[in-house]
Amino acid sequence: MEFFLDTANMDEINRIKKIGLVNGITTNPTIISKENRDFKEIIIEICDAIKGPVSAEVIGLSVEEMINEARDIAQWAPNIVVKIPMTEAGLEAVSILAKEGIKTNVTLIFSVAQGLMAAKAGATYISPFIGRIDDMGEDGIELIRNLKQTLSNYDYHTKIITASIRTINHLEKAAVAGADIATIPGSIFPKLWSHPLTDKGIKQFSEDWGNVPNTVKS
Repeated sequence: MEFFLDTANMDEINRIKKIGLVNGITTNPTIISKENRDFKEIIIEICDAIKGPVSAEVIGLSVEEMINEARDIAQWAPNIVVKIPMTEAGLEAVSILAKEGIKTNVTLIFSVAQGLMAAKAGATYISPFIGRIDDMGEDGIELIRNLKQTLSNYDYHTKIITASIRTINHLEKAAVAGADIATIPGSIFPKLWSHPLTDKGIKQFSEDWGNVPNTVKS
């Protein structure tokens, strides 16, 4: 499984990058707005820092608007992936952009049908939002399993980015379900390598080592 960071904050990106765990970055208008910086400037900075895919989302809702924005955004850096919303217009835009060799990430996927349509249109990635599905009382991980099976059935090469991850449990279950990628908020990422029993074990080892005679330690 690849790990993408769902953030536009350079401090978060650089922290996780140093560990060697960042395969890519996803952003959206809400994430960008939190940084209070120019959209193009921050995306280019992220693309310079991370060599993997960096998703930058269009704002327009019509086919023409999406295509024009996508063509512009795709020129900012070679690792740009243009994020397109899951709508009829979005599917048409993805189909056109795919023919032009522009990589796309179809976002706001909430059903197998939507994921299948995006894959057929030529999406490079699809982003099912499992946290929001859980909020509706449904099973987001079940959607990941079903999407994985569906794309496999018809040999589509579109990759599944598990989005709206809110807990460690979400990540672990998405991995078991076969998601290609998990995009993880910077606030959750550090929790992935932490566990109270690990902390307890380290503390115990340190205490026990303190009781070892100096002659043995040397």
